[in-house]
Amino acid sequence: MTTVADPIIGSWYKDVENNLKFKIVAIDENDDTIEVQYLNGDIGEYDHDSWYGSTFDYIEDPEDWSAPFDDIEIDDLGYSDNDKHRPNAEDMDIDDYLD
Repeated sequence: MTTVADPIIGSWYKDVENNLKFKIVAIDENDDTIEVQYLNGDIGEYDHDSWYGSTFDYIEDPEDWSAPFDDIEIDDLGYSDNDKHRPNAEDMDIDDYLD
């Protein structure tokens, strides 16, 4: 079985043969490389011949896709916080927090 899915930056794939999930992070046409980041955070790359000779299939974003991105901000995940509840500064007394 060979890959029929074209590499698309930002899309997730699964290496069926090795049971690895990864995301395309860059495609360099000049170097003929496809750079990927695996679900565990490791970085790898494939050339186009290797890509189309592999057993990669397109998959939906994994539920735990943000796990390898330790320094990701919650805003970067695309979620919106509709709850704008913040404490009122006038109600806070610094003495309440000091020992």
